[in-house]
Amino acid sequence: MRIIFVRHGHPNYINDCLTELGHKHATAAAGRLKDEGISEIYSSTCGRAYETAGYVAEKYGLPIVKCDFMREISWGSVDNEPIPFDGHPWSTVDDMVAKGESMLNPNWAKEEPFVRNKLVGYVENIAVALDEWLETLGYKREGLYYRVLETAKDGTPRNTVKTIAAFGHGGAGSAIYSHLFNIPYPFVCTTMNQDYTGITIVEFPDTPGALVKPRFEIMNDARHIHDLKIENIYDK
Repeated sequence: MRIIFVRHGHPNYINDCLTELGHKHATAAAGRLKDEGISEIYSSTCGRAYETAGYVAEKYGLPIVKCDFMREISWGSVDNEPIPFDGHPWSTVDDMVAKGESMLNPNWAKEEPFVRNKLVGYVENIAVALDEWLETLGYKREGLYYRVLETAKDGTPRNTVKTIAAFGHGGAGSAIYSHLFNIPYPFVCTTMNQDYTGITIVEFPDTPGALVKPRFEIMNDARHIHDLKIENIYDK
């Protein structure tokens, strides 16, 4: 199975939709994905992601399945006490780098400056919901990896290769990759950041019964918007 993760196009965050530039991004992404053989399309329930997914759905004549767990994360203090940078994860990690601190601490969520940040709850909840979703697709989490089931929830044999697309966000996407590949979230959110309509393809082996690990086929391919203005990718 291949999952094509796509970040939304340039957004209007106030109205949760795409800007004129964002629609151009989405059009370009749909052109880039037209020959990928996509059979299912999933999207965050946020408007900016759903609108981006619509361009690919139109190309393939497919419905879009909305997934709440793909919605963007939030951040800030859980106890109303001040935390650095108002809890903004990317700014917080940039500060860690400036101080020479490791982004690979496996206990990052239990230590300052993250322990009082509500983003930790979002990251943990996404991990749980992601595994529930993957199990419907035929992959059951066991420890650090995934057991390939005999069939997916829809009855598709798991030795049948298929490609699905999932449209989401920078922060939630980082949480997904963090869990899939067992990498601390601070490292992912700053070193594996995604451009607008950046395309990341994750491949899962299809051998029924095997315990497998996913692998990156490509990461943040944004060449399709090379000739379009790319705004600040840190605006999530």
